[in-house]
Amino acid sequence: MSVEQMLQAAEPFARAVVVEAAGEDVVGAHLRTDVDADGWVSHAFEALQPGYRGWSWVVSLTAVAADAEPTVNDLVLLPGSEAIVAPAWTPYRDRIRPGDLGPGDVLPPDADDLRLVPAWSAGDVDVETDRHEARELTGGRTWVLSREGRDMAAQRWHDGDGGPHTAIAQQASGTCRTCGFRLGLVGALADRFGVCANGMANDDGRVVDLEHGCGAHSGVKLSRATAVRELPDPYFDTITNDVVAKPEPKPEPEPEVVAEAEPIVEEPGVELEVPVEVAVESAAEPEPVAEAEPVAAEQPDADQPDSSV
Repeated sequence: MSVEQMLQAAEPFARAVVVEAAGEDVVGAHLRTDVDADGWVSHAFEALQPGYRGWSWVVSLTAVAADAEPTVNDLVLLPGSEAIVAPAWTPYRDRIRPGDLGPGDVLPPDADDLRLVPAWSAGDVDVETDRHEARELTGGRTWVLSREGRDMAAQRWHDGDGGPHTAIAQQASGTCRTCGFRLGLVGALADRFGVCANGMANDDGRVVDLEHGCGAHSGVKLSRATAVRELPDPYFDTITNDVVAKPEPKPEPEPEVVAEAEPIVEEPGVELEVPVEVAVESAAEPEPVAEAEPVAAEQPDADQPDSSV
């Protein structure tokens, strides 16, 4: 038996290694045996840990001879094709985007940044000068924009929101080249870009391509097509007074005709009995007459003379 055959048959030994390291409850069935090289064999076992679906335990074995004990080279937990793994790590310089920097954040350039060159080399100076004159022309800066960095910036601005390919630029009546609100640049990009100074424009304070444009151009005028047009009558008019038609007078109702009552015709030989209520008053009894009281004769006064004499 060769060393390779012996290592391939050492499945129980490989399982015991995994059980000793991770525990028996997390080691599943034997999945495969891989021959990595001459005298190097790996055994893979299913991993049963929660959250590790599709992962496997892999034990790498080797031996000096077919009759020697296997030697454990490595024990690892590897993901399979169905395993859930994190995405590949991306350096932060490749992940950062414009606008990600906040207060206090720093983003130093790389030591070999293609966009920058030493000032003495006059990276953004178009004439051959010595180092002292180059520093004067570059304003005392240590690093300046290289030609590659300048071309990259120009292409980025041309393709961005301030370029000529945006929807607002395609429908503009004029370009930034002829706009009075454009501030000119100095340097190699002065013939291609400018800065918008119209406070009512979308690109105020931004670099714009000279072929860019918008509706806030200094020479724009209203035309008949853009003039205020008379609006159609609204569906629900809340401005003008409502005109209400006067209702037609209702016809007067015709007087009702009352049929005359038919006269009562007495049939001959038939007497109509009409009940008559007769009030019979009882004879009043005469009231008794009170007897007159006798009148006493007045006695003549002795002091008065008798008139009968």
